Amino acid sequence: MEKLDLTKRYKTYFSAVSEPEIVQIEPAQFISLTGKGDPSDEAFTQHIKALYITAYTIKARFKTEGKDFAVSKLEGLWWFDEDRFGRPAIWEAPGKIPRSEWGYRLLIRLPEYVTENDVKSAVKAAFRKKRLPLIHNVEFCCLHEGKCVQMLHVGPFATELETLKEITSVIQEQGFAKNGLHHEIYLSDFRRTAPDKLKTILREPVR
Repeated sequence: MEKLDLTKRYKTYFSAVSEPEIVQIEPAQFISLTGKGDPSDEAFTQHIKALYITAYTIKARFKTEGKDFAVSKLEGLWWFDEDRFGRPAIWEAPGKIPRSEWGYRLLIRLPEYVTENDVKSAVKAAFRKKRLPLIHNVEFCCLHEGKCVQMLHVGPFATELETLKEITSVIQEQGFAKNGLHHEIYLSDFRRTAPDKLKTILREPVR
């Protein structure tokens, strides 16, 4: 039985270069879990745990049906209350918006054959096994970002603003407007990788 690897199936989605580039991103489906607060807090860690428990529950079910797949990379959409904090450029926002005020939607991409009902069943099964209340909040979602400007960031999250400046420069030069939420794809496991070796795709949907 061949295992499906989404990072190989969708190379454009899961790859970026070390300079800003304009890309077209296909529709995709995910399991997701929303939250708010500092990503260094324990609550954020618990959100990741609940999402992965559900992802592996889905994987186990489909493996028994001959449709095994590798659990995909962790991703995150990030936002803040623009009515309260205004609309600073994305590279300025991390320095102006307290980390406790950021909202997030954590994502793990799913194969196309996984349905919303499959996710609902997996949520119930995962909770029966692990009893982690956050699992109840895991949900199926779809995302179609279309045109984006993106860049590969190598290094700690604290230096992302330098990469975001480069992305912003291209967005302004091309006359693009914001068309979605700031998107990060964590190619490295930041729980186990040295900060200076982290690889993260930073993606900004535009129109």
